[in-house]
Amino acid sequence: MTTTTASTPTAEDDELPGARREDGGGDGDAFDRDVLPAPPGATAALLRSLLAPLKGRAAVTTLLLLFQQAVAQAGPLLVAYTIDNAVPAFRDHRHGPLIAVAVGYLLCALLSGALQFAFIEASARVSQDVLLDLRSRIFRHAQALSIDFHERYTSGRLISRSTTDVESLRELLNEGLQELVTVVLSFVYIAALLLWLDLGLGAVAVASFVPLYLLVRLYQRRAGRVYRARSTAIAAVIVKFVETMNGIRPVRAFRREAANDGEFAALNRRHERTNGDALLEMARYVVGSRLVANTAVAGIVLWGAYRVASGSLELGVLAAAVLYLRRLYDPIDRLGMFLNSYQSAAASLEKIAGLLAQTPSVPEPSEPRGLPPARGDFPGREVVFDGVRFAYRTGGEVLPRFTLTLPAGQTVAVVGSTGAGKSTLAKLLARFYDPSDGRVLLDGVDLRELSVPELRRGVVMVTQEAFLFSGTVADNIAIGRPDATREEIERAAKAIGAHEFISALPDGYDTDVRKRGGRISAGQRQLVAFARALLADPAVLILDEATSSLDIPGERAVQRAMSTVLHGRTAVVIAHRLSTVEIADRVLVMEHGRIVEDGRPAELIAGTGRFADLHKAWRESLA
Repeated sequence: MTTTTASTPTAEDDELPGARREDGGGDGDAFDRDVLPAPPGATAALLRSLLAPLKGRAAVTTLLLLFQQAVAQAGPLLVAYTIDNAVPAFRDHRHGPLIAVAVGYLLCALLSGALQFAFIEASARVSQDVLLDLRSRIFRHAQALSIDFHERYTSGRLISRSTTDVESLRELLNEGLQELVTVVLSFVYIAALLLWLDLGLGAVAVASFVPLYLLVRLYQRRAGRVYRARSTAIAAVIVKFVETMNGIRPVRAFRREAANDGEFAALNRRHERTNGDALLEMARYVVGSRLVANTAVAGIVLWGAYRVASGSLELGVLAAAVLYLRRLYDPIDRLGMFLNSYQSAAASLEKIAGLLAQTPSVPEPSEPRGLPPARGDFPGREVVFDGVRFAYRTGGEVLPRFTLTLPAGQTVAVVGSTGAGKSTLAKLLARFYDPSDGRVLLDGVDLRELSVPELRRGVVMVTQEAFLFSGTVADNIAIGRPDATREEIERAAKAIGAHEFISALPDGYDTDVRKRGGRISAGQRQLVAFARALLADPAVLILDEATSSLDIPGERAVQRAMSTVLHGRTAVVIAHRLSTVEIADRVLVMEHGRIVEDGRPAELIAGTGRFADLHKAWRESLA
């Protein structure tokens, strides 16, 4: 028997010390602290990268709107020409100018409508492509991030990023940007036309832009804070809802309905308050902008009327100026709607950029290596933990420095109390984490030098909860080898002992197991998981509490399957039930992150150490 010594760690096994769980409880402040900060410039860089592949179509879309606005602004000029020229000509029995104005107005209306239709269609295609790309990025990036990230950042918040936040950007792209460009073009066109029609009227109109600009800037600053708070609040609601539905069994078992109702109501009220704050800021902006606009129009009309009466200004020019002013100030409300959408989208895009800025703590190697050819007739490979130490980023040490060799083809059982470090050892071998110091070698190759596909072909983990995806039994067995034939799938199931119950299902191997495999029992799900592992044909197999949730008959069935799956492979079997240890060639006993005993099961049982005590207690529990 050999013993490996190390210092005592300070963290519990399978915990992330100091990591906040976004459970939706309390007043929601934890959500504000858990927002992933976007690096400076990341939001703008993300938007540019989304639009870069579409810049040609975006330019065409912009040109369509430019032409549409140019045509649309011709109306008041035609009105001025009608009043000052066409009507006097009509009085002189010259009908041509009035007919020309009518035809011109009709053509402008038709052309403006056609250009508007073309713009809406083109902009919709651009925006949908942007949103498709963004959703795909979030999904791909979330899958690429390491396990420790997902243990800190809940699925509910990821759902919020890919739904609510992407929807905010959709509203901006579909409606807000058109409003912004329309308002900006209207300002430019109308200011130029007013200055051309009459320098004095144009100067007064342009001067009125100053208080409007200051009002917009004030609204932008105040609304930015409000919409960031609103985005956080709705994420908290979604996280709480997802968490409750995923944990509906313990919720019902421990009668948490009333407490959850209270917590959800508090989060809902917080969301309601932030929505109310957003509406209040919008109301202030609308009232202020209309006050400035109406004051400016009234002043210009009074001054213009005085000039018309004195003969220094033509009536048609005044009429055109008033029409242009109404066109100029009417979009101010729409600009508020754009700012509304913009602030919401900016807050959402900032959160998405923060998510996409996260890098995997277990990165792909820059120059990946392949595994050497397998030695002998069996697929097993040698595993070496070379001077390995592991601590979480918060500083809690789980595994003090140790060295351990697992020969190829050996089945090693790892036992110990909860928090001893068993699962952390397994996660290092599966490269869910990288060691803080030292190396984990597979046939002499550092796991950090293997590409993820190569590693996943070589090392497979079967967990306590045999997770099945919605789909057929055959699809779930073939997850590790999607190209496997039906004959290979059935052969793996027969070897495990799962063929009989699968054949008895309504559609056999084509039976849909439904969400999380809920259509079949826990023992049957575990057998499917073992068939999946056997079909994947890994060199190293990790069984993490693979039988702990099963009853005695289910455990016996799985143990028979285990003997088939483990044959010839290097295996690490983590077990609380010592009945699982019976199939092991070697046992490691862990306490507080240290390997305190190491030897054959029979040798340890015959001794006086920790495993002998555990085995004795287990035998007595069966009596």
